[in-house]
Amino acid sequence: MEQLTLGIIEKSKVKVIASSAFNFRIELVEHIGKDDVPQLIDVSEELAKKFGKHARLTKMNIKKYFNENTLPFVARLKGQIIGYIIGVPLEHFKNESWSHFDVNMGKNNTLYTYAFVVSEKYRHKGGYAKTLKRIYINWAKKRGYEFVTGHVQQGIAAKFSQDTQIVKVFSEWYSAKTAFEYYRRPLQRSHRR
Repeated sequence: MEQLTLGIIEKSKVKVIASSAFNFRIELVEHIGKDDVPQLIDVSEELAKKFGKHARLTKMNIKKYFNENTLPFVARLKGQIIGYIIGVPLEHFKNESWSHFDVNMGKNNTLYTYAFVVSEKYRHKGGYAKTLKRIYINWAKKRGYEFVTGHVQQGIAAKFSQDTQIVKVFSEWYSAKTAFEYYRRPLQRSHRR
């Protein structure tokens, strides 16, 4: 099994984007290392519970999500990874049927939120998830993206900014037992009168 991680460096190369006095920090992963793979796989179990085993990170697929074409951030508390968020340019999904509902396909202005997960133990406490999402949104803006999109359970996107739009509702989304909506969130607020 060790040969599956060939091409993965020993230690992750990260850039610390934000940190607190309570030993919490957000890191942009520039190159994934073998040292972080087991923790990322463990955290991905939260996604697998909800979406099925295809959502689980493995040693075989981890480079697909943590590479130079993605925008992966990890949340680390006391040295342990407690969550991550991965953005991928929308154009990487041009062969997916759902992506053709997005009018921005081909404009290179949209970052698709491929995965956003925080370990259950740390959800709804300490502001870890909110901080991780805020850092991600700000970095997307800095990189010139105009929109962030993704799939969430129906009703969740209403909690985002007031300018968030529902592009399409999918009654079936992989192994999920509830409807999912594809949302588009502008990164610059419109000036409504």
